[in-house]
Amino acid sequence: MDPAREVALDVLRAVRERDAYANLALPKLLRERKISGRDAAYATELTYGTSRSQGQLDAVIAACAGRPVEEIDGPILDILRLGVYQLLRTRTSAHAAVDTSVDLASAEFGQGRAGFVNAVLRRAGEKTAEQWITELAPADPVGKLAFEHAHPKWIAQSFADALGAEAGELGELLAADDERPVVHLVARPGDITAEELALVTGGEEGRWSPYAVYLDGGDPGLLEPVRDGIAGVQDEGSQLVALALTRAPLDGPDQGRWLDLCAGPGGKAALLGALAAIDLFTVDAVEPAEHRAELVRKSTRGLPVTVHVTDGRDSGLTPGYDRILVDAPCTGLGALRRRPEARWRRTPADVPELVTLQRELLTAAWDLLRPGGVVVYSTCSPHLSETVSVVADFVRRTGAEQLDTRDYLPGVTGLGEGPSAQLWPHRHGTDAMFVAALRKQ
Repeated sequence: MDPAREVALDVLRAVRERDAYANLALPKLLRERKISGRDAAYATELTYGTSRSQGQLDAVIAACAGRPVEEIDGPILDILRLGVYQLLRTRTSAHAAVDTSVDLASAEFGQGRAGFVNAVLRRAGEKTAEQWITELAPADPVGKLAFEHAHPKWIAQSFADALGAEAGELGELLAADDERPVVHLVARPGDITAEELALVTGGEEGRWSPYAVYLDGGDPGLLEPVRDGIAGVQDEGSQLVALALTRAPLDGPDQGRWLDLCAGPGGKAALLGALAAIDLFTVDAVEPAEHRAELVRKSTRGLPVTVHVTDGRDSGLTPGYDRILVDAPCTGLGALRRRPEARWRRTPADVPELVTLQRELLTAAWDLLRPGGVVVYSTCSPHLSETVSVVADFVRRTGAEQLDTRDYLPGVTGLGEGPSAQLWPHRHGTDAMFVAALRKQ
């Protein structure tokens, strides 16, 4: 069997059967099976592309099979998704896409089911992707764009709502969501500059964060600065969130007590710790899950960061912090580029429970903040229920002073009407991070 297709199929199966994460399962299997070079690149394209396109692929499969995909056995559906993706969204020849898929089905299930796979794929290959989109896409504008770019309609609608008056950019945003993101590195302040990191790695200095470097590709874990702990992998948007916290003005002097209330896996805590170390400040980092807390410890080793394994809603920490970051758990709709299967896992029913958690964490942070201190609330989601609605409700209940966050992201354009800031993949090349700064009267 073709090793690239076989490993892609195994990852798709793990995602479907065990809720595995494709971006974690695939590298592990590639290492175990010693797959590299072109085969590894092709396996990556097939795995991530099929995962991202699942909804669109399922609509084509259902039309060709004459039955809903829920009535097709999971292992056969995995093979069909992989085959239809090759037919419609890659340059793989129709002959190769069909024959290799039939071989996969035959090897595992015999000729009977292989014949079903053959029939469905041959029907799918009778039309181009554009023709299938024209035939199957909903008539309404948002639904059509969602289908064309393989997003659930509810997610596309939430993006359009967040774009507001700029909803005409929805197609561009959805297209950006389907592109493989550039690797972003962060240079640890006090250890290496972005200019030096770019020279060492062959990367390019970032546009927005003074610590960001862009890489075209490769495994960043093999880079010497990353191995030595003086640089890390961190989306530039996440860097800007941490920087906004350090730049927002306090009432009264900064006594150097900072808190990251939702610290796992540790990227923002590490950047905050490095910045705090320059002024001999300290950072407390809260993470309730031990395995994620260990990631925070590794990320912040050698920095003035103390990790607390506790629930941020009832941390037991002593109040009086100058600056608190609440990078709250969320739907993750702003990072769909990096988690290819996530768009098909989330549902609108996930939002209310997360909003409740977000409000509780923000309230807990407020209780730990000193008068004149600043809380920065952020989510990796632009969904209005998780962003401006949470902040507006909190300001109404507490009388918090909402600062214009855009002032603390100097040089960054296209952040919205304020006072909060919204980053976008199609505008900024970052995850869709939302940021709001609140000062205690």
